[in-house]
Amino acid sequence: MDKSTETMAKDTMEKSNESMTNESMDKSTETMAKDTMEKSNETMTSESMDKSSDVMATENMEKMVGITVSDTLMLQLSDVQPLRNGFHYEGWAIVNGAPVSTGKFNAGPDGALVALDGSPIAQGAFDTGVDLNDATAVVITIEPAGDNDAIPASTHYLSGSVSDGKASLSIGHSAALGDDFSGAAGSYILATPTDGASNNENSGIWFLDLSSGAPSVGLDLPSLPGGWVYEGWVVIDGTPVSTGRFTHAGQADLAAPYSGAESGPPFPGEDFLFNAPEGLTFPVDLAGKVAVISVEPSPDDSPSPFALKPLVSTIPDNATDHFTYAIGTPESAFPQGSATIESGEMSKIVQTSG
Repeated sequence: MDKSTETMAKDTMEKSNESMTNESMDKSTETMAKDTMEKSNETMTSESMDKSSDVMATENMEKMVGITVSDTLMLQLSDVQPLRNGFHYEGWAIVNGAPVSTGKFNAGPDGALVALDGSPIAQGAFDTGVDLNDATAVVITIEPAGDNDAIPASTHYLSGSVSDGKASLSIGHSAALGDDFSGAAGSYILATPTDGASNNENSGIWFLDLSSGAPSVGLDLPSLPGGWVYEGWVVIDGTPVSTGRFTHAGQADLAAPYSGAESGPPFPGEDFLFNAPEGLTFPVDLAGKVAVISVEPSPDDSPSPFALKPLVSTIPDNATDHFTYAIGTPESAFPQGSATIESGEMSKIVQTSG
């Protein structure tokens, strides 16, 4: 019994120890597995957060960083006169159908391009600060004094379509005056209808045609776009004197500062009888003087004739009144030029958001 009891006690202890050992191992294994899973989950979560942060940072960078291009416009212009009294020229590029200013400028006494402060513009180069890659046309306007807006004036002077980054600029382009005046023609008579018959007849000029015996329209000129008007002139002893501004050759002009009290014909013209400008004497015989039809910007920078003169002729020295004379086209060239777009360097810009 003693041995049997001892054996049973020994077996019980061994089983108990074995059971405890197995339980400890199971718990240890369970703990290790749990720790491993927690660490694995923690690592995966950390990696996911890092990757998510990288993606968000990249997206934010893509939103914040942009690209800007600043192209240069090179202008070469000829026979462009200086503008006075604060008036100036401005270049425009038509990009995606909208005008973009390429810079303001004027012309110096020698015709070279200058800034508004009179400083020279080297090589006619304008750093535009914009991308001109999609420009379809270049336009030069005449802007009034004090202009500070981003809208072109209606007085379009020169323009040209862009092809391969270049444009030939002329008054005849559709975005400028739309005509080169090559078909311009006209006639005039000497007469002074505003002071009665047979008085000082060579002292007046009227742009009409009397060859049929009845007065008719004497000027064949194209219609002008907005921002431009015609003006007649007689150059008397070196001084240009206006006969008045007009828009239609078949109507009277807008002024008669030197005429008499009686009515004149319904055509552009003037009698030079009274109120002579300083240095001149009226009445004056117009034989041997120069008759001119000019195209003037409106508003105008100066009381002197503008550079566009489609009709110019010297009145014959032996001219007589009420005889129809032709006025022809001048030999001098009209203003023209060229524009070249030179691609600039790309640079990054950062856009901030509130």
